[in-house]
Amino acid sequence: MDMSDSSPARTDALVLDVWCELQCPDCRTALDDVRALRARYGDRLELRLRHFPLEKHKHAFAAAQAAEEALEQGKGWPYVEAVLERVTELDREGEPLLIEVARELGLDAEEFDTALIDGRHILAVDADQAEGKAIGVTGTPTYVIGGERLDGGKSQEGLRARIEEIADRLLADRDGHQA
Repeated sequence: MDMSDSSPARTDALVLDVWCELQCPDCRTALDDVRALRARYGDRLELRLRHFPLEKHKHAFAAAQAAEEALEQGKGWPYVEAVLERVTELDREGEPLLIEVARELGLDAEEFDTALIDGRHILAVDADQAEGKAIGVTGTPTYVIGGERLDGGKSQEGLRARIEEIADRLLADRDGHQA
């Protein structure tokens, strides 16, 4: 049966929720941490993109929708990273930049354009934002791992080490149980 097929994969990777906003310079700074965590844990850690667009950034909501479209087209994180690298351009250009980045990554740019017009990803973004608010996310980046919330919006000092500490402990516990 399908359910039993998919469950091992789900329990296999430890999940790190990354609450992120694509017009946020702090999230751009956090990319180094994200890359380092990916390099360190590989498949053992699933980095899950969660959206938390802030009111003060007028293109953040559209960018979150675009990131959802990129996830659907199979390049969520590459897209997020590419947009964050150009955060100052996004400030200036808004949606045209979102489409341009999609095109540069070889994604279906027309589909991005349509998705932003028809609003098909709005519910997903709203749901993330509501969940974020419910668990106390106030700014980005915020990480949640093993039920612990780590707020990187104020300072990212020592944050990666803290995430690694929690991840190592959880993975060790889990591997211990499996042995």
